[in-house]
Amino acid sequence: MSVQVPEDGTLLPLMEEFYTIQGEGFNTGKAAYFIRLGGCDVGCHWCDVKESWDAELHPLTKADVIVDHASQYPSKAVVVTGGEPLIYNLEYLTKELQNKGIKTFIETSGAYPLSGSWDWVCLSPKKFKAPRPDILPLADELKVIVFNKSDFEWAEQHAANVSANCKLYLQPEWSKAKEMIPLIVEYVMNNPKWEISLQTHKYLNIP
Repeated sequence: MSVQVPEDGTLLPLMEEFYTIQGEGFNTGKAAYFIRLGGCDVGCHWCDVKESWDAELHPLTKADVIVDHASQYPSKAVVVTGGEPLIYNLEYLTKELQNKGIKTFIETSGAYPLSGSWDWVCLSPKKFKAPRPDILPLADELKVIVFNKSDFEWAEQHAANVSANCKLYLQPEWSKAKEMIPLIVEYVMNNPKWEISLQTHKYLNIP
């Protein structure tokens, strides 16, 4: 990657930042400030933010500026997402957020080592680049996107390696929701350790 992101994480390729309601997973319905970083090599063909993949399209932004923006909103919760945010060292960003009393949540595929200090780790493993085994035990939430029937087996493979306290979610891929929701409903009824996650922000028509 030719974008020169400093190893100390004081500058990060910021694609967008916005205040909204979390739409999916355990924290659905809660207000949060989203920080979307550019850069991803996982390459899910159904990704709904493909414009995040090329880090060079997104300006290197001071982490201090991002923290300052986040601190101006009523909710003291930040979700760092991407792209794949763990391409970068997130230690500086998360420590500065937490120093301001802001809780830090991450959405990651787990394809890179975990950096940063997190109040909540949402692991969403992708077949295109499987998660590192050392991240699985650190996940607070395992959220598997169901695009076809084989994803149930993929979900179970990873559920076997997370902690006993990790929340387990199956989420229909948006374009296949009509086909996959009946299968997910049946699966969760037969396997109640799992719960259903929906992209409620899309139903609410918010970012």
